[in-house]
Amino acid sequence: MNKQNNQNKKRKIEGIVVSDKMNKTVVVDVWRFKKHPLYHKILKVSKHFKAHDENNEAKIGDKVIIEETRPLSKDKRWKVIKIVKKNQGEKIDEEIKSEEEMLTDEKIESDVIIENQ
Repeated sequence: MNKQNNQNKKRKIEGIVVSDKMNKTVVVDVWRFKKHPLYHKILKVSKHFKAHDENNEAKIGDKVIIEETRPLSKDKRWKVIKIVKKNQGEKIDEEIKSEEEMLTDEKIESDVIIENQ
């Protein structure tokens, strides 16, 4: 019963992936609001967590849920549980690249036509 209680006590937090350059590891940026003790101003505070991503599924800009786990390395104590929302920026980048390729192809074709005349 004690093990079951410990599993339920694992913290889960939501954040945004800011780096996926390491193998099976992502860096997640978690934001929270904190009230200043003296001035009572609400501050937005962020913290980076390294999390284990077994299948390298999470990419930069994805919104993920990470869960506390046993230490996996010197810095990793979290693992990615779920990708809540995929980053849409990659699709936009691909569309822009395809448009640029089309424009360069048209330019090459127009250059060939001009040379043939």
